Amino acid sequence: MRERIAAERASTNARIEALRRDFEGIVEANALVAVDDEHDPEGSSTAFERAHVAALLARAGEQLAELDRARERLDHGDYGRCESCGEPILAARLEIRPEATRCVACARTRGRRRR
Repeated sequence: MRERIAAERASTNARIEALRRDFEGIVEANALVAVDDEHDPEGSSTAFERAHVAALLARAGEQLAELDRARERLDHGDYGRCESCGEPILAARLEIRPEATRCVACARTRGRRRR
């Protein structure tokens, strides 16, 4: 599992770098046009694109932190246990989502409560 977490970390880091380049490109392109987003016909779509990339970048950063916590749990021997019910998390779930902290049943229950 250590290799899987490392691979996911590498993939997430690559995604973060690509998103940073995208964000910088949007900012640079916007610097060449009108500054007033409200009156520029392209301004609202540029603002949306900038916000969208910023949100994706934030989520990728969160995932990287989750992967780091998963690596710490692995080091401390409590990786693969649901933090809600204490039962083992299925290996198939961890293979797909190595940063998972809850079993499917607890994750589903938590998702329903959030709505």
